[in-house]
This record gives sequence, structure tokens and C-alpha cells, in this order.
Amino acid sequence: MDSRIDAYIKGAADFAQPILRHIRQIVHLNCPEVTETIRWGFPHFDYRGIMCSMAAFKSHCAFNFWKGELLQFDGKSADAMGQFGRIVTLKDLPSKPALARLIKAAMKLNEASVPAPRLVKSRAVSNMSPQKLATPRPSDYFLMVLKKNKKALITFEGFSHSNKNEYLEWIIDAKTEATRNSRVTQAIEWMAEGKIRNWKYVRK
Repeated sequence: MDSRIDAYIKGAADFAQPILRHIRQIVHLNCPEVTETIRWGFPHFDYRGIMCSMAAFKSHCAFNFWKGELLQFDGKSADAMGQFGRIVTLKDLPSKPALARLIKAAMKLNEASVPAPRLVKSRAVSNMSPQKLATPRPSDYFLMVLKKNKKALITFEGFSHSNKNEYLEWIIDAKTEATRNSRVTQAIEWMAEGKIRNWKYVRK
């Protein structure tokens, strides 16, 4: 148990505290070897690598599985931020047995060293013009970290299509979790300063 997470829960809004305590309890109950830490300002649960995380915002909470795209949520793979959407009450979370199944499945992925999903461009997409390319879907982690930094969020939302793509593709193309984490941190720092991805090469 990490005392920083105790402090995080205590500092969360009243509605969020029972939700965060519940998630924490369920994770520890189903994964006794889990370790806790704080990354990007919110609680993470590690088991042979990053497994899941939780966060509290002004009006909702989020619960995220690092490899959520490889898990099944009500028979479907997840793609929503936090995978459970906006959590306002305990009723917004799946049942304890359902959460237990997800945690066990996430543990098996890490035990097998299955890498987190990466967006792969097809040759057809690569040949499309920049105007027709869709912006890559930001990862749950990137969105959660971005919303923690107001300056970076304002910069990102004001970016052109191509400027957004440069950051998202840079992060997605990381070959290891450590590199991806480092790039997310660096991206947020640069955007908080109002910088585009390749700001170093811009002529002054």
C-alpha cells in the first residue's frame, strides 16, 4: 500500500472517495501481489508491469486497464476512456465478480508479457492524403494525463490536425511501455509550454 494513494483518496471529492476505496479493495483482493504507485498524478496498480489505474476528477472518476483493448467488457473489447466511462457512483462499476474476472485476465496478460496494443497503419491508410487521414485514437493514459494539465489540454485542443497527429503517432509508435510513458510525460511538458512536437526544427 502506498501512503500517497491514501492521501489522493482523502483529497478527492466526497462522492469519489468510496469509489476509489472500492476499486483499490477489489484490485488488492484479486491480485494480492499488486504494488501501488503514483504516475502522472494519479494512482496506478502494478503487477509485473502496469496493470490498471484509477483517477478522480471534479465530477466523475475513471478506472482504466492498461491493456484494456485486449480484455472483454460485456462481450465487447473496450475503447472508451477509462473503459467504464464516467463513474459517478458505485452503481456505475461492474459487479465484484465481473471486476474480478477483468483483473484476473489483466494479470494473465502481464504474466505472459503481452505488449500493450499499438495502432498499426495499413498501407492503404499510409497512402492517403493528410487531409483524409483520421487522427489516431489517443490512449486512455494520454487523455487522463492530458486532462490533469490545463495548459497542455488547451494547447492540444487548439492544435491543427497535423500537429495532433505528430504527437499521437510519436507516442503510439513507442516499442516499449517505458518509452511510451517517457514520451507521454515529455509531450505533456512540451504542450504545457505551447510547443508542437517538432518545435526544435521550427525556424525562428
